[in-house]
Amino acid sequence: MYFSQIPYTVKTMKTDTMILKMLSTGLLCGLLTITAAAQQKPNIIIIYADDLGYGDVSCYGMKKIQTPNIDRLAQQGVRFSNAYATSATCTPSRFGILTGKYPWRQKNTGIAPGDASLIIPTDHRTLPGMLKDAGYQTAAIGKWHLGLGTPEGIDWNKSISPGPLEVGFTYSFIMPATLDRVPCVYVEGHQVVNADPNDPIEVSYRHKVGNDPTGLENPEKLRIHPDPRQGHNQTIVDSISRIGWISGGHRARWKDEDIAGTITRKAIDFISKNKQQPFFLYFASGDIHVPRYPNSMFRGKSGMGLRGDAILQGDWTVGQLVKAIDSLGLTSNTMIIFSSDNGPVLNDGYLDQAEELAGSHHPAGPLRGGKYSAFEAGARVPFIVKWPAGIKGNRTSNTLIGQVDLFASLARLTGQSLQAGEAPDSFDMLQQLLGNSHRNRSYLVTHAGTLSLITGEWKYIAPSKGPKINRAVNIELGNDSAPQLYHLTKDIHEQNNVAARYPDKVKAMAEKLKNLEN
Repeated sequence: MYFSQIPYTVKTMKTDTMILKMLSTGLLCGLLTITAAAQQKPNIIIIYADDLGYGDVSCYGMKKIQTPNIDRLAQQGVRFSNAYATSATCTPSRFGILTGKYPWRQKNTGIAPGDASLIIPTDHRTLPGMLKDAGYQTAAIGKWHLGLGTPEGIDWNKSISPGPLEVGFTYSFIMPATLDRVPCVYVEGHQVVNADPNDPIEVSYRHKVGNDPTGLENPEKLRIHPDPRQGHNQTIVDSISRIGWISGGHRARWKDEDIAGTITRKAIDFISKNKQQPFFLYFASGDIHVPRYPNSMFRGKSGMGLRGDAILQGDWTVGQLVKAIDSLGLTSNTMIIFSSDNGPVLNDGYLDQAEELAGSHHPAGPLRGGKYSAFEAGARVPFIVKWPAGIKGNRTSNTLIGQVDLFASLARLTGQSLQAGEAPDSFDMLQQLLGNSHRNRSYLVTHAGTLSLITGEWKYIAPSKGPKINRAVNIELGNDSAPQLYHLTKDIHEQNNVAARYPDKVKAMAEKLKNLEN
């Protein structure tokens, strides 16, 4: 039996390691090394963490636990301290990285409901589509959360389209939404994995379907209880209540503790099958996002509860992908980009003691705010690039750069020209990614309810009528009826709003932002 089909257990992890060691020996390794050396275009892997904060990685200051595999990427590549997702939440950031377009330019790019239709237009080239045109095999594996199907709705028992395969990916194995939303199944290509026609799937976000227990009605069946302020108390899947209701599909439903192993093995399988040609892998981990229930190999190991355990699992995942690349002789010519979709949040729907057990650890590091926030911790994220053939290791960079820039930068790397109107907000920052230039992006816009403009050392947050604090998650949102201006070099924590002292700069940045919106 092929190892990607083995049910995921701690034993499986050991089996995976043995197989990877076997791949690293003998004639096979020699042949693969030759293949990699002959390949001109680099393989590209984006490892996209979920809700990982600026201060959640040891190479960015985490002290309580260590992330050696992520740290090793930094030691062998470039670690950026001034890099941003487009947004302070997941769906829009994912839209931005795959399209090269600010998500606020398009409607319906907020946090996607679990039954949302595909939000990426199929008539515009995407990052994977551009790389596909450059001769790459392309894969989306892991969390999707960009909608599936049409506005008419999805029949989860039939072919599901459009989806990743219609926006540039040649292969996909995804969790459709977030881990806290039904249907809690994997979709491979256009089909739900392990779907059973005798147990048809029905999903609703409007009313209860079927007779499965819910967190609201049957709290005694839960292993993690939802925060009553935030919902998450509908259908129970794998002893955890979710957002939304589902009936049927019992054989197809995932086990939370198996998710990291399942998608990691799918990623290694894709890499192995495409080792003789350039490939692009968009690997979107579900670790750290709620509900957190990592494999038993990690539970209880961090001393920080399930969130800390999930960070350890996420780091292990990075290590497994790197080991696979190394074992296949692809190390030199594989570019690995590691980042996160937004900043951190502790209590985001479940009472898993993330706040209580964090202790002295600050997930945002020196930054103010967190997920959902216009302050720096909302969108400033870890960002590391490793490519042995093209990057000298152990570099740091304070260059202003955005994930949205990957489209234009990778187009330059692979010899592709941008078409008219595509990736309109993506700048060619290839030399900065390679550590050869420290020239800043001239400006960058981030989004979290309101828009913020960053130029050089300055950050302007546009006035907003939203609440100042999200009490449910205990995060400052950065909203204020008055304009805000911060000198980030001198005030990285955004404590001193100097808008009144620099009215001309406020006016200029406000006008710049208004022009960009139009």
